Amino acid sequence: MVRLHRITTILLLIFAFQTSAQTTALLLQNIEQIIASENAVVGVSIIGPKAQDTLSINGGSHLPMQSVFKFHIALALLSEVDKGRFSLDQKININKADLLPGTHSPMRDKYPDGASLSISEILKYTVSSSDNNGCDILLRLIGGPQTVEDYFAKNNFKDFSIKINEETMHGEWEQQFRNWTTPIAASGLLSAFYDKHQTFLSTKSYSFIWKLMKETTTGPGRLKGQLPEGTIVAHKTGSSGSSKEGITAALNDIGIVFLPKGQHFVISVFVSNSKEDEKTNEKIIADIAKSAWDFFTAREE
Repeated sequence: MVRLHRITTILLLIFAFQTSAQTTALLLQNIEQIIASENAVVGVSIIGPKAQDTLSINGGSHLPMQSVFKFHIALALLSEVDKGRFSLDQKININKADLLPGTHSPMRDKYPDGASLSISEILKYTVSSSDNNGCDILLRLIGGPQTVEDYFAKNNFKDFSIKINEETMHGEWEQQFRNWTTPIAASGLLSAFYDKHQTFLSTKSYSFIWKLMKETTTGPGRLKGQLPEGTIVAHKTGSSGSSKEGITAALNDIGIVFLPKGQHFVISVFVSNSKEDEKTNEKIIADIAKSAWDFFTAREE
């Protein structure tokens, strides 16, 4: 009887795994149908609540990050806060010359002549509002893009490149491609810093960064675009604008979506080299997120 019970248990586990794999394949098929007719390169990586709920499309492709890299900068800076090199309450003097015109900067709009702001305030502008001036101020504070790269390399994160700041990225068109990641690497980073945060950040820094991510105001039509009102999404967007030929280099959103019954899934969507308009690019991301939401909420039931 004991042997029969063990065989039955093994068969049930095999059946459960095969069933999950089949349904995950259906989710993958749904996403492939979403992007099939779009004139764009779409990279997707999803990590679901269960270990086997992992899928990707163009998951290993090097795709431009744009402002997604502000999440990386914030994590690297918070690691220095945890070491005591900086504090969240520390004031930084921001001069008018630091607030470049012609770039997305709610901080500059509020303080056109400069201000003395805490690191926590600048991080909020940089992450939640995707402030480009705030980003470059923090990069100078921490030691530049190489410092950020070194931090993640030392912690064994791969498949990313952070070489330039926002000011340089908004110069020549080709510059933006120097900051890239892969969808799989982006989701892996999100998962590691959310689910295994004790390895990397203090409890205080962990709570702070995810609060900022949940308060993100940019890209409401992307990951959150078709999800039920009130759904909590901790995410970071990135956008490039379009070339003279009408090509969008990057329109991205990476984040963690929280399900009704307490579980969550990680999702990274990068829309690159797109000849579609902004509304269509955002809808691609929203459609993919909704497909994943429907799949995982049905599983919760």
